[in-house]
Amino acid sequence: MNKTEALTITGSLSNPSKMPGKAYGLPAKECKTGSKLAKIPGSTCSSCYALKGCYVFPVVQSAQYTRLAAIRHPLWVQAMTFHLLHQKATVFRWHDSGDVQDLKHLAKIFKVARLTPDMKHWLPTREAWTQKYQDRKPDNLTIRFSIPMIDQKASGNWKNTSTVVTSGATCPAPKQGGKCLDCRMCWDSSVKNVAYGIH
Repeated sequence: MNKTEALTITGSLSNPSKMPGKAYGLPAKECKTGSKLAKIPGSTCSSCYALKGCYVFPVVQSAQYTRLAAIRHPLWVQAMTFHLLHQKATVFRWHDSGDVQDLKHLAKIFKVARLTPDMKHWLPTREAWTQKYQDRKPDNLTIRFSIPMIDQKASGNWKNTSTVVTSGATCPAPKQGGKCLDCRMCWDSSVKNVAYGIH
């Protein structure tokens, strides 16, 4: 497989300016749980960044829907693995927008992570059902359950979580020009919870 073939199968990777590596963004409108939370005042999805700004540009939406369709391609795992093995970065974020669609999608992400053992993967999700498969995930993949409501405490049932808070944030990005820089907390499974400041 070459780069052109891989891109044809997967669509392009997204390139969040905040991140130290690439990501794979899907349409936020297609989030199974997030699209419902977006209608609830006080939820972390009620002011979703992926439903405004540059994310709503037609070219971005087109790319996201292309990727959404691509996850059904029989060679998607191989094509994604090709992309990641040719990245200079050592970390990858699943879904800078969007979320896991179903168990088949999650299983494919697990496969890609296993095939790229030298890369750390971070999968934020609001899909609570994924907890049942935590023990099947590869060690280089950190799944962080995103707690649904602003200022809601992290659930003790999850190994790794993230919260959105009005005070007491632990994510340093806002003090670093909105960038991760050297921070890798989100990818670090030894960090139980990452608290993001509301914005």
